[in-house]
Amino acid sequence: MKALLARGDSVTILDDFNDFYDPALKRGNIAQRCAGAEVVEGNICDAELVRSVITPGRFDMIVHLAARAGVRPSIERPDLYLETNITGTWQLLEAARLAGCKHFIFASSSSVYGLAKTVPFSEDLALVQTLSPYAATKIAGEQLCSNYSHLHGMRAVCLRFFTVYGASQRPDLAIHKFCAMIDRGESIPKFGSGETRRDYTHIDDIVHGILGAIAYRGQMFDIFNLGESQTTTLNELIALIESGLGKKAEILQLPEQAGDMPVTCADVSKARRLLDYQPQVPFEEGIKRFVDWYRHSA
Repeated sequence: MKALLARGDSVTILDDFNDFYDPALKRGNIAQRCAGAEVVEGNICDAELVRSVITPGRFDMIVHLAARAGVRPSIERPDLYLETNITGTWQLLEAARLAGCKHFIFASSSSVYGLAKTVPFSEDLALVQTLSPYAATKIAGEQLCSNYSHLHGMRAVCLRFFTVYGASQRPDLAIHKFCAMIDRGESIPKFGSGETRRDYTHIDDIVHGILGAIAYRGQMFDIFNLGESQTTTLNELIALIESGLGKKAEILQLPEQAGDMPVTCADVSKARRLLDYQPQVPFEEGIKRFVDWYRHSA
């Protein structure tokens, strides 16, 4: 949102500030990074509220980043994920249709690839099996976008984000959580051998990808990966954080976690070609930036 405001766009933020993590942190981030945006507090599943915000002529496009996030919590409370991520997405699409808003961007996830064997993952891979309710809701969201594009002439772009990190990251996510716990001298949980691999994507690169999707005028419905096309093991991640903090991690060894994908890696050639997506932040540099932000914000 900060990038849109900086270029002079008018922005309205709809958020329910739920207690998945401390709402004060999210309010602080919005106050710091989104000054000048209109903020509406409410739930995207509330049809009356959503349609009172998305009214005819008010918006050129909807950028739908709202979701119940997290693979592991979705296994514990699938009902919350189905309601927010599927019903909420439908409410936004329907409100956009009624208001005549013809451009919709949906934040999907690398988790949709599940146990895909072909690495790196490309957008045309057949999605045979997902590993969590969260992933299933993201596929459902993509399909709803496809339906609305086909039935109602809406341009819908789905962006599959690969493990986004950076300044102001949610405190429950691994990089932020590990930084804080190592800094405090607490044991960090390590699930399995630590050889699972992730394609970590810096928030600055994700922002550039979203701006590319906003400008996109190609297919009426399309899907793009936004990643870095390099993978890092959990063990390597811990070592990089240790190096950045100058502290050694105490490890709490735990079994493999249900729902975790063994590897994620994005083929971003399509986004490079059609969105002018050019990731600029290698993971080692991104971790240095994150640790610097963490030290100045702690």
